[in-house]
Amino acid sequence: MTQGSDRRDLLRSSISGQIQMESKIGGVSGLGKAMMNKFVTREAAIMPRYRGTGQIYLEPSFSHFLIYRLNGEEVVADKGMFYCGEGTLDVGSALQKNVSSALFGGEGWFQTRVRGTGICVFESPVPADEVMRVDLKDETLRVDGNFALMRTGRIEFSVEKSTRSLLGTLAGGEGLLQTFRGTGSVWLAPTQSIYQRLQAGGIASLGDAPRSSHTST
Repeated sequence: MTQGSDRRDLLRSSISGQIQMESKIGGVSGLGKAMMNKFVTREAAIMPRYRGTGQIYLEPSFSHFLIYRLNGEEVVADKGMFYCGEGTLDVGSALQKNVSSALFGGEGWFQTRVRGTGICVFESPVPADEVMRVDLKDETLRVDGNFALMRTGRIEFSVEKSTRSLLGTLAGGEGLLQTFRGTGSVWLAPTQSIYQRLQAGGIASLGDAPRSSHTST
């Protein structure tokens, strides 16, 4: 198992059984590339790797997690979401393929990319049962907000205006839409903004519901 964040280390966990720990440069060849990945995706450059047979207990957390099994494919996720996974997986960065997604998608030019075969765990901003998986078959999904967490398959990600004209956008009171086209799956967290507002301002911050979640610019 490879563990993917600088916040979690052996000093705040316990191990039983025949398990050895070693350090692994974060899923790429060369320390220089690993440091670049850390800069652009917020993932750890040096990851602890555990080998052997036994049990590992990490520090208690109120975080939420998504468990996904890759089968020779890749998943692109928001920066910093990767928590841990089997050591056979390769963790790196995915460059946005168009300017609109880089400038207006909320994630910048890079996202976290995990590929290979095995189980990986992502840290989710909301409980797992509040995450929606949308399967696309040569279809289009438009999302008004920054709550798309990750995607798999042959999906093109871009950001588009909610109407064909600027006048229509202003009159409708809507902004930009995250747009996913192709065949694959997209994971959404529609309740993410509620948890963000709770974290920022407590229960009182929920008094005024937003008219639209919008895609941040």
